[in-house]
Amino acid sequence: MILYLQIPIPSKTPNPQNKLKPHLSVPAAATTSSIATDSGLKFRQKLIYLQSLNVNPAKALNENPNLRSSPLSTIYSVTHCLSSMGLEASALGRILDMYPLLLTSDPYSDIYPIFDFLLNTVEIPFPEIRKSIIRCPRLLVSDPETQLKPTFEFLKQLGFTGPNKLTSQTTLLLVSSVDFTLVPKIDYLVEVGFEYDEARNMVLRSPGLLTFSIENNYKPKVDYFLNEMNGDLEEIKKFPQYFSYSLERKIKPRNRILMEHGFSMQLADMLKVSDGEFRARLIEMQLKLVEDRQ
Repeated sequence: MILYLQIPIPSKTPNPQNKLKPHLSVPAAATTSSIATDSGLKFRQKLIYLQSLNVNPAKALNENPNLRSSPLSTIYSVTHCLSSMGLEASALGRILDMYPLLLTSDPYSDIYPIFDFLLNTVEIPFPEIRKSIIRCPRLLVSDPETQLKPTFEFLKQLGFTGPNKLTSQTTLLLVSSVDFTLVPKIDYLVEVGFEYDEARNMVLRSPGLLTFSIENNYKPKVDYFLNEMNGDLEEIKKFPQYFSYSLERKIKPRNRILMEHGFSMQLADMLKVSDGEFRARLIEMQLKLVEDRQ
């Protein structure tokens, strides 16, 4: 709350009673000390409030120097804004600790336009806005005009419309760079051997493909699939979720077991099941092999 101090205009006619009142002056040192004490108290209140949100004050002040001079009311307005969209206290603290610049932002010019974009342009239902933000807090520090809208238009052209439109689970794609993140991944799939429409359908079926690293995910998994598993790209086209499984913890171990027993499985059958179900299927295949030999 901003308090305005109204300074009265001196009357042209002198008041004789004023002569009877002694003039009291406050020493400058005392005034400065009072201001310093007041500022220190407000700063301490600010730190206590940040701690109550589970925001690291030292980290926040380091990453957002403006926080030191901003009034506590600024932080209150930010937390109220986020709370109004359904974010609970625990989520607020995590998000504000992750992005301290939000603490001194103007909700009406910086945050509400993002919510408006998600609600009215992307058409995410209000109850789902909270899920979008929790899943990808970076949305709150992404400019709607220069980042979110261009990416949204590209995704619509790619086919994320109608039954494939963005949801609270896939709005994280909006923070990706079209030129440096999304297009290179489509291009890589085409380079591997898929037709453009095939690559497009793969990412529509499994949007997570657009979040994976080419160097750390695509390349090693494609190499292993083609050279170690002697696979056919047709299988990946049918089961693009292949890229979402760990190469070292699931793909390699299971393929190695199958090879040791001389068996093979479709990618979906090999990867979608739990470890227990995979072992059960392996035993069934072994029993069937014994029966066939009798």
